[in-house]
Amino acid sequence: MEKQESKNKVIIFSLIMSTVLWFVIFVLKPFNFWIEMGVSILSLVMVALFSEKNLISFRNIKLRHILIGIISAIILYFVFYAGNIVSGYLFPFKDAQIASVYSNRAQGNSLLIGALLLFIIGPGEEIYWRGFIQNNLAKKIGEDKGYIFATLLYAGVHIITLNFMLVVAALVCGIYWGWIYKKEKSLVPIIISHAIWDFTVFVLFPLMQ
Repeated sequence: MEKQESKNKVIIFSLIMSTVLWFVIFVLKPFNFWIEMGVSILSLVMVALFSEKNLISFRNIKLRHILIGIISAIILYFVFYAGNIVSGYLFPFKDAQIASVYSNRAQGNSLLIGALLLFIIGPGEEIYWRGFIQNNLAKKIGEDKGYIFATLLYAGVHIITLNFMLVVAALVCGIYWGWIYKKEKSLVPIIISHAIWDFTVFVLFPLMQ
């Protein structure tokens, strides 16, 4: 009982921490965006690992999970590609808000940004948000409710950025990767999916130049 209460406190603390970090990264912007993001994600993962030592486990990696990760990343990219076009007709502020996110590419070269997205930011977000937050909520309130609540928390943290399009993007991604995690019970496909999608949408084929 005490162990669970301790874990609950860590979850709450880490959620507050993530909100503060996102505010610093996206609103205050005191330093290099990519370094800040990488350090922030690593910090959240370390807090989660402090509470749950066996959080990261890649035993019994299946070819199925690798294929799901690759294919789901491709599908999500085209969902965002279409969404970028459609949202232009719905939200007149869309271009300005998306441009503000893409403007961060000027703070690093493609090699640095790509490496951080592939090996730290993408994987780290899934380890924390799905592996730690969603998994623990699922154990506490049930799989479906845990999935929904974790998705809302993931999108909710982005509200602090005051960027509506970023919140919508986080909501779509949270629904997508959270559902895959709920179905597959493995971090492997969503880590691969998130890492490839991040790299594609920011480095290989950005939605906005």
